[in-house]
Amino acid sequence: MGCTVTATLDGRNPELADALWESLPYQSLQGHALVAGEHLYHVAPIHSLLHLQPSHKIADRREAPDGTVFCSALQHLSIKYGELTEPMPAAPVGRVRAEDMSALRRAGQAVWEAVYSTKKQILVEVRKADTAGGHRIPRLAAADADAERLIHEVHAETERIWLSEPAELSDMHRGWIPSGAGTHQTVLPTLLFVNGETRPLGYASYGGLIRAAIADMPMDSVRQMAILLVGVPAEFLGYCGLEKLWDFTQRFMSCLDRLGRDDFLAVARHMALYINCLGGWNLHLFPWDAADPLRRRRPAAVGQAA
Repeated sequence: MGCTVTATLDGRNPELADALWESLPYQSLQGHALVAGEHLYHVAPIHSLLHLQPSHKIADRREAPDGTVFCSALQHLSIKYGELTEPMPAAPVGRVRAEDMSALRRAGQAVWEAVYSTKKQILVEVRKADTAGGHRIPRLAAADADAERLIHEVHAETERIWLSEPAELSDMHRGWIPSGAGTHQTVLPTLLFVNGETRPLGYASYGGLIRAAIADMPMDSVRQMAILLVGVPAEFLGYCGLEKLWDFTQRFMSCLDRLGRDDFLAVARHMALYINCLGGWNLHLFPWDAADPLRRRRPAAVGQAA
């Protein structure tokens, strides 16, 4: 696209802003909200976003000025560029400058078209103003040998798919599903279920486990919750075609009993980032325009039909 906008970090939520600043520069697949409205977001390679607590929240992000930049515990950097419909609290860190708002809106429309229909891959580069760009995904370490090997492989796989669509998802979206998942050779239901399992696995399950460990929940309880929360959805996703995710999960479970808090957090943070990256690609590849004729009806139209 060749579109550049500049935002200023304005002093709100300094811990989140510092985490963002220290992560720069990086690149990511640019996404667009599919339910909430005119909102851009992407997965940011910032492990600490999963647990940092904002000191300031906007009670309803619909009321935030256009151009507001947010960081979230979903590991997202997002920007409101127009009307939003979803009322939820959000943590602002900055604002796009006024002279760049028209460019931001053009970018928003182009990304929407890419996500919804054309599937053009639009990458975003986030960097400090007037500095060179680049990209890196930070790597954590573990003392346990098996956990360290797992981190190495999960990190390498995350780097491999971060800016290039994962082959497992590409195959799935083309109808190549070796397990035979999809009743009567259908594909769309499988894609829908994969999307529905992947996002909460990264956002809620791993994000929640990380926040629990950070909050000093007893590790026996954290380990038990990990067994309850991540095994079943990962096994199902492996059956649907995400075999690497299932393999990584089994290896995590096999060493879980001996992991201390620091090692557990290191592995869980890398698993969360990997899964959130898969989720971003799945949202991009999903054939959202398959039901294009089905449109939300306004209340007056619903009343007339009744």
